[in-house]
Amino acid sequence: MSFISWGRHTSVPDKSLFFLLCMAVLMLFSPEGFAHAVAEGDKGYIQEISGVHLIAFTYLGAKHMVTGYDHILFLFGVIFFLYKLRHVAVYVSLFAIGHSTTLLLGVFFNIGINSYIIDAIIGLSVVYKALDNLGAFQRWFGFQPNTKWATLIFGFCHGFGLSTKIIEYDISPDGLVPNLLAFNVGVEIGQLLALGGILILMGYWRRLPGFWTHAYTANVAMMSAGFMLIGFQLTGLFVN
Repeated sequence: MSFISWGRHTSVPDKSLFFLLCMAVLMLFSPEGFAHAVAEGDKGYIQEISGVHLIAFTYLGAKHMVTGYDHILFLFGVIFFLYKLRHVAVYVSLFAIGHSTTLLLGVFFNIGINSYIIDAIIGLSVVYKALDNLGAFQRWFGFQPNTKWATLIFGFCHGFGLSTKIIEYDISPDGLVPNLLAFNVGVEIGQLLALGGILILMGYWRRLPGFWTHAYTANVAMMSAGFMLIGFQLTGLFVN
């Protein structure tokens, strides 16, 4: 795995940074940007049905992950400097184990966390990964955090974010376990779809001559998006 330091490149393309920051702002100001959740139509469907609906919950899980910009941003940061598929598989598996565990246990045992707090922590995970990619921890503190443990721990946090949303919608206990398993399978399918798209784009991007300069820019933009998400969630926490 390779990391870039803060001072490796001092020339950052302003237009590229502006474009990436605009993309981050657009994501965060989307209809669900204030607190990413299951869409209102899907929320009504979840509340109304009972019994086992494996296909429906698989679809909902995949949809939630593919449209979950906060999860995708973290996943993007995790694989940013992973060049070998076996390394990608290890880190993505750790993330999947983390969010699958807390998603299933959180809903089954009704362990809810304030949605603003957990979404702020998810935003923090994005900031952490961007700083990690920029080599900030080595530069500031002289040590490198264990990236595998961090991926697993933040995976737990992302899973609690998912479980908290589902608990808020008061899902029927009839067929709860198979529906939850189907939802989790859908989340993993959505993650694989998102991962495939990211790897294709990254494979092309890494062949471009300006990749390293743009890599710095992308991680600064990702960090900014994470801070914005944290700010929105903390504002919502105190306002509401």
